[in-house]
Amino acid sequence: MSSAFKVAIITFPGTNCEQDSKYAFSLLGCDVSVYWHTQTNINADLIVLPGGFSHGDYLRTGAIAKFSPAMSAVISHAKKGGKILGICNGFQMLLELGLLPGAMLKNESMSFISKFTHIKVISNNNAFLKFCDNGEILNIPVAHGEGNYYADKITLKALEDNEQILLRYCDKAGNICDLNGSQMQIAGICDKAKNIFGLMPHPERACESILGGDDGLKMLKGFLC
Repeated sequence: MSSAFKVAIITFPGTNCEQDSKYAFSLLGCDVSVYWHTQTNINADLIVLPGGFSHGDYLRTGAIAKFSPAMSAVISHAKKGGKILGICNGFQMLLELGLLPGAMLKNESMSFISKFTHIKVISNNNAFLKFCDNGEILNIPVAHGEGNYYADKITLKALEDNEQILLRYCDKAGNICDLNGSQMQIAGICDKAKNIFGLMPHPERACESILGGDDGLKMLKGFLC
C-alpha cells in the first residue's frame, strides 16, 4: 500500500470522528490531512466526511454543513469522478448535498443507538468493499440518532438494480433484521458511478482487535488498490 495515496478529512463544528478516521487511514499507510470546513484548497484521492454532530444537528443532520465553503471542493471532486466517503454524519451530509439519493429520519425508536452491530455485505462490486465477500458479515459499531434511511419506491428499486445497496443490518447469523427503521434495513449505499459512498456504521472505530474488531480496516483499505 502506497503512502502516496492522499486522504483529506473535512472537519466541521461538532464532528468528532476526524482523528479516529485519520488514525485508521494512517494505519493503512495513507498520507492523511485534516481540513477545517472553511478551507477550499483540498486536493486528495479520497475525501472523507466524518461522523459526529455537525453544527449540533440543528435543523436536520447535515443541513447546515452542506453550506460550508469546503463543500465546493467536495462537489468539484465528485464531478471529476473522485472518491468520497461519508461516515454517519458524513453520510447525512452527502444526502443533504444530493450526491447520494434519499434522506435520513430519526431512528424509529426515537432513541440514540450506540453499540457494535452486524452488517451484511450486499455488493462488493466497488472500491470500498472489494476485499469483502458478498454475504460476508461484518461487526462494526454504530452511534446515531438519525440513521433511519428513507427513499421512495422508485429510488429503492434503482438502488437495488444498480448494485448501489452495499450494506444491510443483520444479526450474527446473517439474517437481515431491523436496527433503526431504515427501509430495506439499509446501512450503506453508493452512487450509480460507484465513486461516492455513505454508511451509518463507523469502520474507523473498528480498525484494531483491541477496539473490539478490525473489520473496518478491511473495508477502508479497498480505496487504496
